[in-house]
Amino acid sequence: MKKDTHPTYGAVLFRDISCGEQWIGASTKLDGPREVVDGVEYPVVALEISSFSHPFYSGKKSFVDSAGRVEKFQKRFGQTVLSKKARKKAETEQPAG
Repeated sequence: MKKDTHPTYGAVLFRDISCGEQWIGASTKLDGPREVVDGVEYPVVALEISSFSHPFYSGKKSFVDSAGRVEKFQKRFGQTVLSKKARKKAETEQPAG
């Protein structure tokens, strides 16, 4: 291999912030905050989701919604949304009483 063409590869501490699991792996991301584990200092890589917290791998069907997007959507569009054509048809079918 040519020198100075490949990034530095080293051990890092991966941390899943949604469930708190952490493990030591290898990565080229060696900058950022550091933490000492078992007397060795590792760069920390924070992950929002990993195989520990992903529903497919964990078998738990849970939805992570930290911003309340689902509730906001249901509030805005909770009722049946009809197209203009369908709305006009529904209005004409109802008897004027």
